Amino acid sequence: MGETLTGGEALVRALSAHAVTRAFGIPGTHNLEIYRHLSAYGVRHVLTRHEQGAGYAADGYARATGRPGVVITTSGPALLNAAAAVGQAYSDSVPLLVVSPGMPLRHPRLATGLLHETRSQTEALRGVAAFSHRVSSVAEIDAAVARAFTLFRTGRPRPAHIEIPLDLLETAEATGPVRVTPPVVPLAPAPLAVERAAEALREARRPALVLGGGARGAAVPGLALAERLGAPVLTTANGKGIVPETHPLAVGVSLHSPSVRNWLAERDTVLAVGTELAESDFWSAPPALNGALIRVDLDPDQMYAGLAADFAVVGDARLSLTALLAAVERPGGTAGHTRVPGEDPVRRAAALRAARNAETAGRDARWLPYLRALRSVLADDAVITSDSARCCYYGALPHLPLGPAGRYLHPTGYGTLGYALPAAIGAKTACPGREVVALSGDGGLQFTVQELATAVQLRLPLPVVVFDNGGYGEIRDEMAARGDTPTAVDLAPVDLPALARAYGGQGTHAYGPDELSTALAEALRTPGPTLIAVPEETP
Repeated sequence: MGETLTGGEALVRALSAHAVTRAFGIPGTHNLEIYRHLSAYGVRHVLTRHEQGAGYAADGYARATGRPGVVITTSGPALLNAAAAVGQAYSDSVPLLVVSPGMPLRHPRLATGLLHETRSQTEALRGVAAFSHRVSSVAEIDAAVARAFTLFRTGRPRPAHIEIPLDLLETAEATGPVRVTPPVVPLAPAPLAVERAAEALREARRPALVLGGGARGAAVPGLALAERLGAPVLTTANGKGIVPETHPLAVGVSLHSPSVRNWLAERDTVLAVGTELAESDFWSAPPALNGALIRVDLDPDQMYAGLAADFAVVGDARLSLTALLAAVERPGGTAGHTRVPGEDPVRRAAALRAARNAETAGRDARWLPYLRALRSVLADDAVITSDSARCCYYGALPHLPLGPAGRYLHPTGYGTLGYALPAAIGAKTACPGREVVALSGDGGLQFTVQELATAVQLRLPLPVVVFDNGGYGEIRDEMAARGDTPTAVDLAPVDLPALARAYGGQGTHAYGPDELSTALAEALRTPGPTLIAVPEETP
């Protein structure tokens, strides 16, 4: 037997049936019926200070837990405020569900001046999400939620939007039993595809392994396969730490290095797992590969997108790599016995790391002592959230060692600013027992700096390390490199630690690595956020 529920209660019931226990957002006039039912269904809410912050916080929650993040917005500007976070989640394959009211069912096509009136929220969100589903009845709501969770569990996880006409939120209708995503199992690869790829690996003399974010659940078979093949391991930004970056075969996040790109192009076999091998991974056009490319991905579209696969293995990364490892090790296999004379994979990996570091030694030297200070304090399972800041993509991505126990959350591809602080809030609420640190620049921080108030209200220890170079340093340098006069890239000085204190948190400066270590250790013991500003020299 079903129940008579309002649209708002039907939505919260459906979320609870899919094990949602936390949501992020801001209440508004049109979504109060949703908020009315959250506590009754065991859904705890995190009040952010901006909907973009809610989106990034839910993204950080999803990446830290592997469970979908949920955002509740009101209609119109609130939903569009969250659109940047939806675009970032799409780029990085993050399971994110955004729910919002929409215009009434019989709202006319002509403008009426209704509060938050928007021509088409669904069309706007379809441009950045996997889908935007506008329901037409209360009974349809749980089917829409089940549709989103089916996408999260069976395909490449990407964000979805559900719009409920605001009159349906308050309307009570008879509903049936709540519909939920049916039990699913990970997609196993086709045996013939595995055998063909394994044969190519058995014949490889100069192999390489590239792990992307889609390989995160395949750390154990991935490392075992690399060791069996004698293949140096490269990762994308989203794949950072899938295998221990201290392992002798690990080259880390290095696809942006010219030396590494040239080496990769010369391999006779490249095994790429859970990665687009896109321009955002290489920071330039992907290199033309001279050897065979084996692609393992849950998304069949990746087999012919960008660098097309010579051998396509469609399936769950863990199941696929486990099957490949078994096939390579089958009696009679020759993997590991036909290497190019003199090419020791461990020495080659070390040489690649050294070449990468040498290429940008002058530029990156400023961050290395501070990154060593961070690493010396943080636990192995710490979560580090990152912004589109030079200290992050030039510094921490290649130079801050991480292992499978930890996580590094970075806004790749879409490249948003302001991600680090709210994402850290989401990760910390998801994992209160783990250390979480936000790493940002002064420019990016100020996109979402108001979320310091959210962190204060939650009273969870949260260090926020900010490298302050007085503006948008990357754009400043790009302008100078073009021969242009740097324009609109310098920001007026802000006493960021004082701003953190004004919000009710803590704030200090670190003028050297030792001071950063001391401040970080203290911040990890202090309830609420502690902003640690690291001044950088500016031109």
